[in-house]
Amino acid sequence: MTTPDLQKRPEQVSSMFDRVSKHYDRTNDILTAGIAPYWRSQTRHAVRARPGDRVLDIAAGTGTMSKQFADAGADVVALDFSQGMIDEGRRRHGDDPRIDFVQGDAMALPFDDASFDAVTISFGLRNVQKPQTAIDEMLRVLRPGGRAVICEFSTVTSAPVRAFYTAYMKGIMPAVVRAVSSDADAYAYLNESIEAWPPQPVLAGWLRTAGFERVKYRNLSFGMVALHKGFTPLDESSDETDQ
Repeated sequence: MTTPDLQKRPEQVSSMFDRVSKHYDRTNDILTAGIAPYWRSQTRHAVRARPGDRVLDIAAGTGTMSKQFADAGADVVALDFSQGMIDEGRRRHGDDPRIDFVQGDAMALPFDDASFDAVTISFGLRNVQKPQTAIDEMLRVLRPGGRAVICEFSTVTSAPVRAFYTAYMKGIMPAVVRAVSSDADAYAYLNESIEAWPPQPVLAGWLRTAGFERVKYRNLSFGMVALHKGFTPLDESSDETDQ
């Protein structure tokens, strides 16, 4: 199974997120009609961050999810390719000693093998030039039995909802973007990246190809978003499991 190259240029994507960093969260909440907090809550439950866990939040943006993991007692590394997002995250959450903001590339994570209990990425994998490489890296930095959670826009499973969703994305959303965002071109790219993203079974296949086990996915909001989860193999000396 091959991974498509969506022709994303890393430096262009980073610059785009630099430009929208200050108002990124507010704009997303508006564009998703207030559903985004629900998607974040489901991601938080799937990650199940616990006291003592070390969690890597890739494409962490301004640290919205990282803060929730830290509030659960985990030590969190919030990594993003965009320095603008990192700077905004530090401005908002820099006083939380459990969050370490790091600028870095999802395709070449600057961490040792087997150094995290959980790795997660929310709405960022489709912006990576080579998603399979990023998934391989997620597996590499996870400890045996560790868990990966991917929250990403996906393929709507209901025909009536799909018709409304398509109309919204092509007609209503551009008008809303022009009204609430200072960078309409950036959100035009994000819209295109959602349309180009493959359906749920394909992403599940990428996880299995990397070596993840017990791979499952769950649709949220009729498949507008899907949560994928997988686990690294346990080593022979460990009998711990997670769910």
